[in-house]
Amino acid sequence: MSDRSPESHRPHRAGFACFVGRPNAGKSTLTNALVGTKVAITSNRPQTTRHTVRGIVHRPDAQLVLVDTPGLHKPRTLLGERLNDVVRTTWAEVDVIGFCLPADQKLGPGDKFIAKELAGIKKTPKIAIVTKTDLVESKQLAEQLIAIQQLGAELGIEWAEIVPVSAVGDNQVQLLADLIAPMLPESPPLYPEGDLTDEPEMVMVAELIREAALEGVRDELPHSIAVVVEEMIPRENRPADRPLLDIHANVYIERPSQKGIIIGPKGSRLKEVGMKSRKHIEALLGTPVFLDLHVKVAKDWQRDPKQLRKLGF
Repeated sequence: MSDRSPESHRPHRAGFACFVGRPNAGKSTLTNALVGTKVAITSNRPQTTRHTVRGIVHRPDAQLVLVDTPGLHKPRTLLGERLNDVVRTTWAEVDVIGFCLPADQKLGPGDKFIAKELAGIKKTPKIAIVTKTDLVESKQLAEQLIAIQQLGAELGIEWAEIVPVSAVGDNQVQLLADLIAPMLPESPPLYPEGDLTDEPEMVMVAELIREAALEGVRDELPHSIAVVVEEMIPRENRPADRPLLDIHANVYIERPSQKGIIIGPKGSRLKEVGMKSRKHIEALLGTPVFLDLHVKVAKDWQRDPKQLRKLGF
């Protein structure tokens, strides 16, 4: 008699799933919860994500590569238009689309705008993911589930699943992975065991610095901040058991008047940004870090194609 379980006969699956939704719908937090570590920056500021971050979930039966796109929104700048292009290109290339809708906010024009775009994508399975369920009572959650079902019916979208989750409370996050896995194509793993993202380290370091810089700044600043890591080099002549990585990075803002906000009185704010981000960078890279931060002005960079290229957009 064989002791092999039925699971061992199932083919391995691997593929790409992306989370879409309006800004601040909980996409990055959900990506981090599924991967089990921080691979996407999170902030209570809308439109935080600017790069397509891939988080990789390893399971015995499947490998889910999660593509975390910027929130689709009505663009007001060239940067906004480019971010929307990133979203649409991603939708065309994935195996499953997860549409994130926060439980604590009624469906609005932004959700309907995205749903209409999704209705035009016929073949890709679409899961409606109700995020932030920890913030609402069961009655409000039930109303949101009905509203999402009706939205799909109005636009001709057949939801493959409607799943309520709380990434913060780790509620039904694994169920979501269980539901996505069978929708992926049969395939060996696409990434080596242990890889959690394919994002270059320098980009992730820049994103961690930007996340720290976003905390506590005035409302007009989040979109104006960009970070570029100029170099990451091991400090020479250090003992083998006490390595140190020197990271030199520039924080760019759009106007000279914003410089004081980022630097703070006597440099206190920039120092705090450095301390917070260094802790996350050291955890990411597994080595002590010396972080050298400078604030620079790149005038109106969100509207200038040349500056956007220089800053990696």
